[in-house]
Amino acid sequence: MDECARVLELLGMLLYVGAWLCVLGATVSPRWLSMSTSLLPVESYELGLWETCVVQDTGGMECRAYDSMLGLSPDLKLGRVLTCASLAVGALGFLVAIPGVSLVNGCEEDGAKRTLGTTGGLLGMLSGVLCLIPVSYVAHVAVVRFFDDTLPDVVPRWEFGDALFCGWAGGFLLAVAGLLLVLASRSAGREPPPVAGPQRRYQVMNTVLARAEYV
Repeated sequence: MDECARVLELLGMLLYVGAWLCVLGATVSPRWLSMSTSLLPVESYELGLWETCVVQDTGGMECRAYDSMLGLSPDLKLGRVLTCASLAVGALGFLVAIPGVSLVNGCEEDGAKRTLGTTGGLLGMLSGVLCLIPVSYVAHVAVVRFFDDTLPDVVPRWEFGDALFCGWAGGFLLAVAGLLLVLASRSAGREPPPVAGPQRRYQVMNTVLARAEYV
């Protein structure tokens, strides 16, 4: 494997770990959406996939988990399912990609290493897409509800929380990390054409002269 492929491979693996941790942080964070009201300026509300929280102006926070999953809105249900699937696929892709790394000696065959690296990269790209879908959908629903003209202006609206931006970053970086692993595996599979040395050229010349003498 050439140096360019090694750099892409190592960069992809490091980016893979960081992006997966971002997705994990976004999944467990209660700050997908936030809301503050003018009636209670000392309190704000945070909404996540697993719980809702009331944040005091003094820094205190009180959270309460949802009583039932079936009673959740469709965007939160989709967020739970796809973010958990993203984490599972991402972890599987990372475990598959580890034996395909050139620095790991567990698998000696180059063809098997390229296959494992490519498979791990594709799973990483899939994991990123699975994370971007629920994050974008929750953001879309929040925008639609925020600009809903049927609601009075005095009604508080949900706005983007920090977890949405963390989820966008994690999903995008997971897709980039998977692409880097695929490119590294494809680059490793390309072997330069053999260069004819002096001995090879001497054998070719002898073959040509022998054919000429036979004719």
